[in-house]
Amino acid sequence: MAIFGRKRRAEKEQPRGRHAAPEPDVDVDDVDGDLDDFEDTGYDADDGLAGLDGPFDAADAPEDEVPRIDLGSVRVPVPDGSQVQVEMDPATSGVRAVHVVTGHGQVTVSAYAAPRSGGLWKEVAAELTEQLKSDGAKVTSGRGEWGVELSAIVGDVALRFVGVDGPRWMLRGVIAGPQSLASEAPDVLRGIVRQSIVDRGEAPMPVRTPLTITLPSAVAEHIAEQQAQQQS
Repeated sequence: MAIFGRKRRAEKEQPRGRHAAPEPDVDVDDVDGDLDDFEDTGYDADDGLAGLDGPFDAADAPEDEVPRIDLGSVRVPVPDGSQVQVEMDPATSGVRAVHVVTGHGQVTVSAYAAPRSGGLWKEVAAELTEQLKSDGAKVTSGRGEWGVELSAIVGDVALRFVGVDGPRWMLRGVIAGPQSLASEAPDVLRGIVRQSIVDRGEAPMPVRTPLTITLPSAVAEHIAEQQAQQQS
């Protein structure tokens, strides 16, 4: 896996203009580890991940100063002090998932094609509940700002799931982290989901089809170099 870190700013940057959304500062390291190895960088509400009503469709995306990683179908906020982890599929050499690793856990935001009528997240949440329970997890559900939220305990790991029904898309977010940090993790997850931007595109596709993830060129080139080195 490849990790791309975004260092916490010592002080706030000067505005760069409304039409120039800043890219995250990127440091590149190869890191192997689990949830217990995550750097406790903390979460700062002043990072600009709260306050607006989102997530947003690309057609209604705000012109703001929130640093996001552009994954093609979804642009995900990257808080100060967090890291972007790219998970590759060994079988296909494609991108399996992209995670934002914060001080409170690993956040994964995924977008899917959905019906115009909405309501997909309610179905998915019910199926996810049954799946988690069948795997031995302790699951509880409640109502959050977008509808159903799920909490689950798997071993020493606490999970929180949220979902949002948008115009012909559904956005699902999950944060996984140690139970000791579970009390603050949901707010971190909601902040990242709230400021995410979904670009569904106009092409027809079956409901529940994952929207394609494309990596920024610099990230894709680095991963290609890693793979070439491993093969050699």
